[in-house]
Amino acid sequence: MDLGCGFGWFCRWAREQGAAQVLGLDVLERMLAQAKASTADAAIAYERVDLERLDLPEARFGLAYSSLVLHYIEVAAPLRAQIHRALVPGGRLVFSMEHPIYAAPTRSGWSLDTEGGSAGPSIATLSKDPAGTIGTTLNLLIRSGFTIRHVEEFCPTAAQIAADPAPAEERERPMFLLVAAQR
Repeated sequence: MDLGCGFGWFCRWAREQGAAQVLGLDVLERMLAQAKASTADAAIAYERVDLERLDLPEARFGLAYSSLVLHYIEVAAPLRAQIHRALVPGGRLVFSMEHPIYAAPTRSGWSLDTEGGSAGPSIATLSKDPAGTIGTTLNLLIRSGFTIRHVEEFCPTAAQIAADPAPAEERERPMFLLVAAQR
């Protein structure tokens, strides 16, 4: 399952890697239309859904994937619970999001509520239930029943910076957070 599938590139890649069936979900009809037009595989289905109102079948998917979408969700806990419910035991959630430290200095009103463990506005939107820090992101997954398997603060390698010094700042302030969790 690809949450926020956009043009469907991951859905097609997952099939090429051996996935028996793939479901791509997105709210944008224009992107889904392009995904459908680019896909000639009956084992890939695309559906238009609002991820904040998602209702998934229980224990149906072995993998839930999302690239740069989950940080836009205003109320994160219900979606994480839906994903957990929809995964088979041992199923994985793998996602990327904008790294909280990358956007934090440009956000007004960002703060950490140490009493409740929640953060102020999320990276991309003024959020009702934000995942604005690494801690809140990971703790929400843990509270939803996931086991964290891998976390990476993705940034350019030294060789990439040697070839193009423009992204050197990203070595100190990584742009992306990559997380793998398991049900």
